[in-house]
Amino acid sequence: QVQLVESGGGLVETGGSLRLSCAASGSIFSINCMGWYRQAPGKQRELVAAITSGGITYYADSVKGRFTISRDNAKNTVHLQMNSLRLEDTAVYYCEAGHYSSSRCTFDSWGQGTQVTVSS
Repeated sequence: QVQLVESGGGLVETGGSLRLSCAASGSIFSINCMGWYRQAPGKQRELVAAITSGGITYYADSVKGRFTISRDNAKNTVHLQMNSLRLEDTAVYYCEAGHYSSSRCTFDSWGQGTQVTVSS
């Protein structure tokens, strides 16, 4: 079993930056892909970014060029640097962990979520 703990959410003005972090513990040997989903009220859940243990990354079109995902394999942490934040980035962000195979990540563990609110 894998435990994930997110941190770094908060309130920021439009155009500002936030950095989310996620620390993994437990059966981490089974993880080779980590990512961030977000859920905004009234909207579908969206995979924002993901990264494999080999460094392959994925970004949703809505965040390309603004968000950067990184991973510290030695510390079992993943970070999401969010720049040029927009009102539509407001959501609860969930860290997820899973397995990478056949060019896709399948997530089976997730954290409690951290709120990101962007204000005008």
